[in-house]
Amino acid sequence: MDFAITKEQKRIQQAAREFLTAKFNSDFVREMEEDDKGYTRQTWKKMGELDWMALIVPEAYDGVGGSLLDLVLLLEEFGRVGAQGPFFGTVVFGGLGIARYGSEAQKQAYLPRIANGEMIVSLALEELETTKYDPYLVSATATAGTGNYTLSGRKLFVPYANSADILIFAARTSGSESDRQGLSLFLVDTSLPGIEITPLKTIGGDKQFEVVFNDVVVDETSLLGLADNAGEYLDGMLNYAVVCKCAEMVGGAQRVLEMAVEYAKMRKQFGKAIGSFQAIQHHCANMLIKLEGSRYITYKAAWLLENDEPFEMTLAAAKAWVSDSFKEISALGHQVQGGAGFMAEHDMPLFSRRAVAAAVTFGDSGYHREKVLGALGL
Repeated sequence: MDFAITKEQKRIQQAAREFLTAKFNSDFVREMEEDDKGYTRQTWKKMGELDWMALIVPEAYDGVGGSLLDLVLLLEEFGRVGAQGPFFGTVVFGGLGIARYGSEAQKQAYLPRIANGEMIVSLALEELETTKYDPYLVSATATAGTGNYTLSGRKLFVPYANSADILIFAARTSGSESDRQGLSLFLVDTSLPGIEITPLKTIGGDKQFEVVFNDVVVDETSLLGLADNAGEYLDGMLNYAVVCKCAEMVGGAQRVLEMAVEYAKMRKQFGKAIGSFQAIQHHCANMLIKLEGSRYITYKAAWLLENDEPFEMTLAAAKAWVSDSFKEISALGHQVQGGAGFMAEHDMPLFSRRAVAAAVTFGDSGYHREKVLGALGL
């Protein structure tokens, strides 16, 4: 297992850091939190020119054919500046999902448009019928007709649904609610009649929506993969999503540590920089320990996942560890920076709010600890 970053990956990472640091300053990030769409077409176009949407799309479909670790390194830089937008859903669910599970016709139709930045994709999965995270708790239905399906149901927390061209809609085609079997995925054009989109207020400042499907009729060719087999597809897509979300959190935690160290060097008490005090040093050391642990368990999970090695326990451990660590690092960052770090004008709240939101995305630490126990046979 080799975590050494190649020269090409270093170039990707450096180019991403330069662009994102210049473009996604804290003023712009706050502006996007207030913006209805949460991103700008100009920024999206520039990302396309940098081949970021094409990064993990196979070369046969106008992509770069990069690795999962390439994407992890890129998303780490997104997290470091607090950047948000439709990139995650488009690339992770649209790019990876269609590349892995789509038909050849679907790959030809969608992947070049995703790679070229011409299409935005989001996943419409969660329904929240219970307070416990369960991605298979789906009551939305897809009723088969003659050459078509009729989709009905209500989805919550659909990222950037108002900007999406395509929604990957999870529906039940057979079986009972919460049954992993009997689920199907559909590629749904958001311009179809019968789709209602309502914005939701979020602590993380990203754009999420309630989406209601009122008897939306789609052609049978919109079925992603095989009917009743989406439990397997969701497993694969969510595994990628979990490791990519961990990467974002690592980037955010890195920036919190950087801000804390910068402040500790600058802020003086009793004629000395507070970084010279042992208590502050301990805080910064503990932040670094949690950060480095988060980074390398994320890289390990990505490597195992991409190389078809047993990854389940490591991936679950990564999400549990990184979720808790990002929140703990943010709490220590607030302590080091004192009252100033709690002001709305300060950058710290951008990251501490992101930490809370990311920790519960795709399952909180408790959910993933249960998965670790299951992998251990306990």
